[in-house]
Order: sequence, then C-alpha cells, then structure tokens
Amino acid sequence: MKMCAQDIEFTLIRSDRKTADIVIERSGEVIVRAPLTIGDDQLRDAVTDRALWVHRSLAEWDDLNSSRRHRPIVQGQGFAYLGRSYRLKFVDNATVPLRLKNGRWELCEAFARREGEPAVRKAFRDHYTARGTQIFGDRVRHFAPLVGVEAGDIAVKELGYHWASCGVAGALNFHWKTLMAPQTVIDYIVVHELCHLRHRDHSDAFWNEVDKILPRYSERKEWLRLQGASLDV
Repeated sequence: MKMCAQDIEFTLIRSDRKTADIVIERSGEVIVRAPLTIGDDQLRDAVTDRALWVHRSLAEWDDLNSSRRHRPIVQGQGFAYLGRSYRLKFVDNATVPLRLKNGRWELCEAFARREGEPAVRKAFRDHYTARGTQIFGDRVRHFAPLVGVEAGDIAVKELGYHWASCGVAGALNFHWKTLMAPQTVIDYIVVHELCHLRHRDHSDAFWNEVDKILPRYSERKEWLRLQGASLDV
C-alpha cells in the first residue's frame, strides 16, 4: 500500500508484529513495516518525525549507488569472482563462450562477434549461476548444522534488489551477483538466510543468532552495503 507523509512516499506493509520500523531498500524504496493495530495517521506522524533520517538515508543511497555501472566488454576489462578481479581476454577457437582459466576470463571472440554484447553478459551470469549452485550448496551444508536448521532446495538466480531469500520448506535463493563478492561476504549471506529459517524478521533475536555463528558479521554486512552496487556485469 502506497502512502505519503510530507514529501516522503513510502510503501506500508502490515503484519502481525509488535513494533513499526522504517527501512530504505536496495531499490531506494522507503518501506514501513507496522503492526495491524497502528492507525495510518499515527504511521504518517512516525515517518514525519524521522523525515531527517529518511532524507539522509536516501542521499546516502544515491551516493552508494553512484558506483553502479555496466562494465564495457573490452579486452583487459576486469570482472570480479569471489572478491578478486580477473581481466578479460578474447581468444580464438574456444570450445565454450566464456570460462575462467589461468587467472583470466577467456571469451570466445567468434561468439562475442556473432551473438553480441547481451549474449556475452548472459554468459557471465550463466557462469556465476553455475558456480554458485555448488558454492552455496557447500556453504549451506557447512553452516546449517551450526544454526540448527535444515535447508530445502538451493537455487542461484536473478533476484532483483535482494541478495537472497528464503521460502517455503526451507528453500533458499541466492542472487548470482553475490558470486562477485568475497567468500567471507558470501558466508554472511548464507548465515543470514539460514537464521531467517529460525526468525523470519530482523529482531534482536535474529541478529543474536547471526552473531553466534559469525561474531564479526557487521564488517561483512557493511562491505555489502558499501560495495553491493558495484557487483554487476
């Protein structure tokens, strides 16, 4: 439900919760999550009271997202994998469109010339997706017993402005872009979602659970906040 308080437009999401909170999503959207018992006027007043914080947060979002860009598909361009940048090299007679070999991304020049830039970017996404299925599977199997939960199906896919999500029967979904982040950040994302299988909100109990598994999780969370917009091809 779309609402407005002064010059702040926000989306209201009501649920069976005890308190209200305001967050700025990765998309730049202002979200207000509130209990069923709080009236609309009271929520508008709450947003108005925090207007300065909202505007500062939106300004910070603009600044952080200034690093978002598509990298040109040219020889020598760097593309990250597990936190390390590898340069692109065009090669002849390749058996696959794209592969990571000997510290380089090797792109089949004939494929790029024939199929064009959109197909090359899809080849990168396909590479991250294929590698991510194994990597996230391994890390989920490692951390799930520590959290004390049992995960369901694991998928790596396009998730828009979400790094990951958890669904019914413990299903876990991870964004293919996260494969560009360091392994430590990937571990944080995995633990975050596994803890959501115990606590579906971001309550103190949830963060305490994350802290039990990753005592310095805040550093990894901050890295993702600052660098997340740059994870793209």
